[in-house]
Amino acid sequence: MSLNPYVPILFLFAMGVGFAALSVLGFGVIGPKRYNRAKLDSYECGIEPSPVAKGGGRVPVKYYVTAMLFIIFDVESIFLFPFAVAFDRLGLFALVEMVLFVLTVFIAYAYVWRRGGLEWD
Repeated sequence: MSLNPYVPILFLFAMGVGFAALSVLGFGVIGPKRYNRAKLDSYECGIEPSPVAKGGGRVPVKYYVTAMLFIIFDVESIFLFPFAVAFDRLGLFALVEMVLFVLTVFIAYAYVWRRGGLEWD
């Protein structure tokens, strides 16, 4: 008697859905019920928001630039892992390609640094 190969996957999926449903329903039953005006407001942490943020209510663009730079350099560093795993099988061509890739990343990093993208003024 052989087991269908999809049965364990379906069982795991059913366990995940069951756990999620049990968690949501269980929280509604046993969770705290002390509500106030601040908690019912459309603000997620329960603290009443101030009418205007510090500094005029605008978020500086530097935060977004820093986040984008982090994502770019993080994704570029992820490309180094497959090379490191298969380094002994790739040969000289892959080594030259990876050196060029790392050089390109460092040139981009130096450009961002020189332009002041890493400054918090």
